[in-house]
Amino acid sequence: MASQGSPMDRRFSRRDVLRAIGIAGAAAATVPILGACGIGGRVNEPNGASAVTGAFDWKSQKGQTLSILQTPHPYQLSYQPLLAEFTELTGIEVKVDLVPEADYFTKLNTELAGGTGKHDCFMLGAYFIWQYGPPGWLEDLGPWIANASATNQGYDFEDIFEGLRQSTRWDFELGNPIGSGGQWAIPWGFENNVVAYNKAYFDRRGIKLPTTFDDFIQLATDLTDRSENRYGIATRGSKSWATIHPGFMTQYTREGAVDYRVQGSDLIAEMNSPKAVEFTKKWTEMQKAAGPTSWTTYDYPQATGDLGDGTAMMVYDADSATYPKNKPGASKEAGNLGWYPGPAGPDGNYRTNLWTWSWAMNARSKRKPAAWLFMQWATGKESMNKAVEGGIYADPVRKSVFDTTFTRIAANQPGYLETFETVIGSSKIQFTPQKKFFDTTKDWAVALQDIYGGDDAQSRLNSLAKTNTSKVNL
Repeated sequence: MASQGSPMDRRFSRRDVLRAIGIAGAAAATVPILGACGIGGRVNEPNGASAVTGAFDWKSQKGQTLSILQTPHPYQLSYQPLLAEFTELTGIEVKVDLVPEADYFTKLNTELAGGTGKHDCFMLGAYFIWQYGPPGWLEDLGPWIANASATNQGYDFEDIFEGLRQSTRWDFELGNPIGSGGQWAIPWGFENNVVAYNKAYFDRRGIKLPTTFDDFIQLATDLTDRSENRYGIATRGSKSWATIHPGFMTQYTREGAVDYRVQGSDLIAEMNSPKAVEFTKKWTEMQKAAGPTSWTTYDYPQATGDLGDGTAMMVYDADSATYPKNKPGASKEAGNLGWYPGPAGPDGNYRTNLWTWSWAMNARSKRKPAAWLFMQWATGKESMNKAVEGGIYADPVRKSVFDTTFTRIAANQPGYLETFETVIGSSKIQFTPQKKFFDTTKDWAVALQDIYGGDDAQSRLNSLAKTNTSKVNL
């Protein structure tokens, strides 16, 4: 299995990493930093990696107490029993603060904007790099990875899937793609947005998995029987940025549509291009014909819940969100579910949008060497293999862990491994990075709801594109 662009089994020397990451990260640090969301001022904290010298030593920060911020999640639950092993390895105590996901980013944003440095490192979604990175709130981890005194010889950063490494890098220059600039976070666990379906129902009726989007819509419609409380396809539909990034953005990209194009020094919104309008019409019509009747209220718990109780026949969302539903006793349909990549694009592509929970370091931490020891342990091979053994940790970020432990653990999940193998080479953040992502993408979700409610798609998307073009170029 290989990621798009370079063989995944390639191993770089530390000098290669320094050239590819450290120098790029250092260059990015010279770029003028702008405020984010009007909160807080510019932070210009020095990177702490160069202060670590001598031979690498897990015990170098013995006696420190590290403060980390997390939200409850299967990844967090999988690692919680392992924290004592980290303390034994390093002599570092770990103080964990847990915040529900609904409040997590509000708390994190407030803390970082206030510059307290209370939490040394924290869980971070990759999109938030685009908001938290420009004002200087995040430590560039490229120099830490490249420093042999700070990073153990077996860490093997290149073992992390390429699309994930790219998705946690950006140089904060409008119009530049992900994959350049500083390494602002280390991927920890992730989600491919693909299709889960009721395999037992499909098998009983000899239903074939559709390979084109038009056939997918037709099947979802044919599966829908409101009198039987059964419908064909569950997706997110709430008035949130999170409605756009799972199944919608995956299929939107596969169909050849893009969110923005570069024109000179500006980004031009492309949600009203012919391909985007055609796809959006089909997507919203599919919701009417084959989605839940309360689609505009749906987030992933409702969508995956309907799959688990047999109400929804298919779900187009995060694979690791549907994965637990097939575990014994987890849902009514446990043992009956399967996965497939979803429809290919007209040219046969399987471009897939992802979400990754990552570890980031507070640029104002007073315990950076200890924080980096924790982060490399948490994203390292040994601890990740142990976390996956627990059975609820889906989609490890490391190829070596996927190929061994996870392949064995998930072997009885129909289609899951094959789906992963199909999409991973084209799986990355498919959005154009920009600092107004959450605002403009929420506006996009509102436009979807308006079109679903009867607005003309071309007119409404023209309005959206005009507004978003103005916002991203401010």
